Amino acid sequence: MKLARDGEGPEIFQSLQGEGVSVGVPSVFARLSLCNLHCHWCDTDYTWNWEGTPYPHANEADPAYRKFRREDEILTLSIEDVAARILGFTARNIIFTGGEPLIQGKDLAKLATLLCERDPSCRFEIETNGTLVPPPELDALVAQYNVSPKLTNSRNTEAEREKPEALAFFAGCERAWFKFVVADQADLSEIDTLRERYSIPRERILLMPCGTDSATLRDSSTWLAPLCLEHGYRFGDRLHVHLYGNSRGT
Repeated sequence: MKLARDGEGPEIFQSLQGEGVSVGVPSVFARLSLCNLHCHWCDTDYTWNWEGTPYPHANEADPAYRKFRREDEILTLSIEDVAARILGFTARNIIFTGGEPLIQGKDLAKLATLLCERDPSCRFEIETNGTLVPPPELDALVAQYNVSPKLTNSRNTEAEREKPEALAFFAGCERAWFKFVVADQADLSEIDTLRERYSIPRERILLMPCGTDSATLRDSSTWLAPLCLEHGYRFGDRLHVHLYGNSRGT
């Protein structure tokens, strides 16, 4: 499996779930490398923004920013090794994140199966951008999907970010929650359109402010929270950013 590197090892760590409906739950995170999108504001761009690619990123405003060397940022491990590292922590809410973890969906199914064999108390969440349908053998083991469809503010093209088959699958799955990153108030009309187009239940939609530091998140929350009330959507914060800042392994 291809995992994001954190120092000498893979980015597998224990923390509190910082986003979505299970916010605050002690969890083990396994961050997989590779993504099929290239969001302008992505805070894990080390999983996809390789040297030689044409994708722009907000961090380029910093003159010191450089695209990443693919070979420096990916660690390839066996499924058995990944399982052992995950089970070395105490939490049994296990979150596969990325990047886009469903790119490695078949390997994830094998990993989840192995984890359940070794400890049946394991529970699985998948963080996904909603562009790929999970393989059936993985879907059978997933307790919760945290689906984050990308909007125009991500600067992915509509053809890249909106895959009807995948969005219809998640809209029809009661274990899927939709988490939209909101950059400004104009994003609400786009969210409403997607909700209507795919019949996404309003009660399974969360709106989360765009930001990678506490001050930005607080400022955005002042106008986003009233919009959640107005539109009947849940408000979602980024607890891990408030607690630990924007860094790997937190």
